[in-house]
Amino acid sequence: MSAAGGDRPRAGTGHGIVEGRWETGGIAVFRGVPYAAPPVGARRYAAPVPPARWDGVRDAGAFGPTAPKVPYPPKFAALLPDPQIPGEDCLNLNVWTPDPAPGARLPVMVWIHGGAHTRGSSAVPVYDGSAFARDGVVLVSVNFRLGALGYGLFPDAPANRGLLDQIAALEWVRNNIEAFGGDPARVTLFGESAGAISIGALLGAPRAAGLFARAVLQSGAPEATPREKVRAMVRRMASLLKVPATAAAFESAGLPAVLTAQAAVLRRSSPVMGGPAFGLVTDPDTLPADPLEAAAASDVPLLLGWTAQEHRLWLAPTGGMRLLDRLGPPAVTLARVRSGKDRAAVRALRTAHPGASPADLAGQLLTDRLLRDPLRRLAGARRAAPSHLYEFRWSSGVPGLGACHALELGFVFDTLGVPESSWLAGPDAPQALADEMHGAWVRFASTGDPGWAPWDGNGPPKGFGGPEREERGVGPEAGAVLTP
Repeated sequence: MSAAGGDRPRAGTGHGIVEGRWETGGIAVFRGVPYAAPPVGARRYAAPVPPARWDGVRDAGAFGPTAPKVPYPPKFAALLPDPQIPGEDCLNLNVWTPDPAPGARLPVMVWIHGGAHTRGSSAVPVYDGSAFARDGVVLVSVNFRLGALGYGLFPDAPANRGLLDQIAALEWVRNNIEAFGGDPARVTLFGESAGAISIGALLGAPRAAGLFARAVLQSGAPEATPREKVRAMVRRMASLLKVPATAAAFESAGLPAVLTAQAAVLRRSSPVMGGPAFGLVTDPDTLPADPLEAAAASDVPLLLGWTAQEHRLWLAPTGGMRLLDRLGPPAVTLARVRSGKDRAAVRALRTAHPGASPADLAGQLLTDRLLRDPLRRLAGARRAAPSHLYEFRWSSGVPGLGACHALELGFVFDTLGVPESSWLAGPDAPQALADEMHGAWVRFASTGDPGWAPWDGNGPPKGFGGPEREERGVGPEAGAVLTP
């Protein structure tokens, strides 16, 4: 298939021809390309199936529909852009490529978005793939089912449907990406938060074996959610819907009612403090082994890391930082017990973060339990392939956020110029840091070496942003203002 059709780029897929757009810098972009059939009716809670073939040329000039979801609460919506695009054909993906022609054999990166398995999409402006294409990488971003539709446990539906969607997208990449200039043998997955957790599961999912060569886990550790926690979410929704906790009953209730019930139960769940939640579960058909153990045994090279103050995004917008600071030392004690740490760990934290408030100490302890400790254990346990560790340390220009969860995304994608990047980063984020971080991700996808040595179990991770976090908002006053 010719790379160009008239003034627009074209590519042939196994289901038909798609026509994208030429954008700045000669980059070809194809948006809203279906990788599976619309999950509607009897397919809403079923495993994905291939899309129907189409005749002629399918327009791929606009983002496709996003997965059904509920909006972020207002305080988080002011910080985390999350477009909603209506439509049923939500199992779609986007491709940015500098050379949309078979034979280019460029490295490929596939982005799995975050959002606590309940929110997010590939249409978030911060996730624009132009900089990756500019630097010789074919960038693919994916939509998949979320919340109860993607992760609810039902007796009459397969588990982990969101993960099955991601595997279907990777199979599409394997079968079609060469037509867009990509090399199916050089696919790197990368994802943040729930996206990183998903990648941890893909490392252990039998159906995903051989579909990618490298992986990046940003601020998310491989984990399986206890099945009872997921069942509890479904039971709560069923109670509100006044139907049995089955996929058939949920489908009969109608999608608007299901989303309304989901919004209600999400208001009562907290991924930080525990309780019911949507997430991936171990399952004999889709995820037979514990994801952390499977990732440790994997021979896929990994890039793993976190931000220095992950907890500030989770706690500061809701006033949690101020509440913990008012509690004082008991807040630290509670966090220490919940995270399974001893008193020596608290003393070490105080030494590493002189002047830190009780809220920051408690938040760091909880972050250790959720992210840092399992990622360090993973890196230390791996023998078949290297693991490179990093920590993002630059503090946001938005007062109170510090080096918070998700702050690194505009730097990884080199999209600091996108207005939505400033929602988290504030004004005047350093482009030099984006150059450094984005360049490391490109090198890792291209060569397997991000530019520093694999972690050997000792010493600190590679730092991005230096010590600025110590200068801009570690004290108790830092959670006061959060208006972007």
